Parts: sequence; structure tokens; C-alpha cells
Amino acid sequence: MTLGNKLSGKNIIFFSVQTFNLEKEIKRKLEELGAKVSYFDERPSNSNFTKGIIRLKRDLYQKKIDNYYKSILIDTKDEHFDFLFVNRGEVIPAFFLMEFKKLHANCEFIFYTWDSFTNHVHPTTILEHFDRKLTFDPEDATKFNINFRPLFYLDAFKNLSSEKIENDILFLGTAHSDRYKISSEIKNWAVAHKLTMFCYYYMHGRFVYLYKRLFDKTFKQFDYRKLSFTSLTLTDIVSLYQKSNVVLDINHPHQKGLTMRTFEAIGAKKKLITTNKEIAKFPFYSENNVEIINRDNVELNERFFKSDYQPVDEEIYQKLTLEGWLYNIFVDNEAEFWNQCK
Repeated sequence: MTLGNKLSGKNIIFFSVQTFNLEKEIKRKLEELGAKVSYFDERPSNSNFTKGIIRLKRDLYQKKIDNYYKSILIDTKDEHFDFLFVNRGEVIPAFFLMEFKKLHANCEFIFYTWDSFTNHVHPTTILEHFDRKLTFDPEDATKFNINFRPLFYLDAFKNLSSEKIENDILFLGTAHSDRYKISSEIKNWAVAHKLTMFCYYYMHGRFVYLYKRLFDKTFKQFDYRKLSFTSLTLTDIVSLYQKSNVVLDINHPHQKGLTMRTFEAIGAKKKLITTNKEIAKFPFYSENNVEIINRDNVELNERFFKSDYQPVDEEIYQKLTLEGWLYNIFVDNEAEFWNQCK
């Protein structure tokens, strides 16, 4: 069955936190494929305060969360849904899923997360309510006996127009863990080798920053002046990729799933430097396109910057699209193919 046949005319209620507008791109693609999508932010609000309090002291905000989901139950009780699709599951409470199932008994519940359960424990408390469960993290897939499916790239990264390269190395990422330390070391190396580097560090909010500054020793290294509290738009990101030669990816030290940067680089046909050695298990890996570095002892090879990017196999390239990702979520998880990468 094709993805279009599976989704055409179907009603989907879709929950996802707002993440650099990726939720909008997912909704748009589902609608392009013929589905009717009702989207709800997982959080009652997308304010920096709400993001911070949920991350750091969720119990103080639980009543607000519960009331938000009770209102969704009321607003949707008379509608028909074929699928309930939760992406990440950072906030959605178990009581909502149970009550929604009572109201929509034939609705198929689907869960996906692009975060590690080590970073967000809440999803592990609601997994039992889902019919289909997938994660981007190979260790979580094994530990919780759910399907493994890595991330994707958006269509916007395909066929980028040729522009003059301004950045030999590009780093875009949320400020956390040892990212500032590693990227600073690489920037110093780049300067010494007469290469240019652009870095963009995103922070969810000043409240989160202040908390992290007090209780997370890694944040004492961050230069506050280099932090941005405004996320880049997709247009901004694509523009930076067009102007860059190599993308730097620094995964969270407590997760093994490949980041979105990895797949954006593949989509844009850019070389990648990464701290995630798991990438060597994937069929799109090649030493020519990917340089794996040790986060504890950063060493780069100048020759990596002198060879051209080699396109990956076209079938693999298509599997890594957003549409390929949705096919695995809604139609066939292709477990045999993806499990060989674990």
C-alpha cells in the first residue's frame, strides 16, 4: 500500500511540541497526501516560561496541562479520527489517551519520538497506550522493544542552488552539554587552518539558561553573548546550508540517535563532521562524506575539506525524505531494513 492510499481521506489528530516549525512541515506533508489534520501543540503554551517550567519542574504546571487536555477532549468528542499521532510525547498525559480511546475506539494510536528517553522520561509512562511505537534512538528501541526509525530531511534541502561558499564549517544547534566546548575547539582549529566557521547556539529561554547556569556545570562555559533566544526559520537554515561546505553535528552525549543535522546534510548533499560514531552503522555512511570525531579528543583531518561530496545511493536518499519517514510510521516500519543499523 502506498502512503497516499493509506492517508487519503483520513482524519488525523496530531500532537507535537513546536520544534523549529518541523511540526508545520509534517502537517503540510500529511495534508498533501490527502489527510485532514487537526494539530495541537503538546504544550498548553509555547512561551519560554512554559517550556522552562515543564522541563525543570513539571509538577508545578501539571494542573494547567490537565486542563488543557480536558478542553481538547471536549472540543474533539464529536469528531471522527482515524489516527492519533503523537510526536515526542513530552507532555501528553495518560488520562487523555485513555479518555480519547473511549471516545474514539477505532482510532489507531501512533507514537514517535526524536528525543532520547534519557532526556525525557515522560514518554515511557505512556507507551502502553499506543498501537504503533517508534523511536530515533537505537538503544531505546531495544530497551523498550519498540521500532527503530531514524529521522528525515525536508524537501527544502533538496536541489539547493549553488551559492558562493562563505562558511567552510557550519554549526547550528541548541545549547547543551559539551557543544560549546567542542565547537570552540573546532573553530580554533579552523582559524589555524585558514578555514571559516559559523556557529548558532539556540537557547529555549532565559529562565532555562539561568537555571542551567546555576545547576549544570557545562553551562558555565557558554558565552552568554553568543546565545540566541530566537530559533532560526527553515528559510534561514536552508540559506546557511547553501553557503556552507561542511556541517558540524554534536549529538547529546546521552543519546545515540542521529540528529536532524545529519539528515539535513544528506538532503543538502553536504559533508558532515559528527561526534556520533553510530553513523558508521548506516548504509549512507562513507569516510569521504563523514568524519567521525572523538568528543573528548577532537582531531580533524584537513584532507577531508579538499575532496568533493559523493552522492549516496538514490534509493537510500529517498528513504530519508519526510515522505519516507511517514511511510514507515503509517504504513510499513521496514523493521528488517532499519534494525540492521542498530
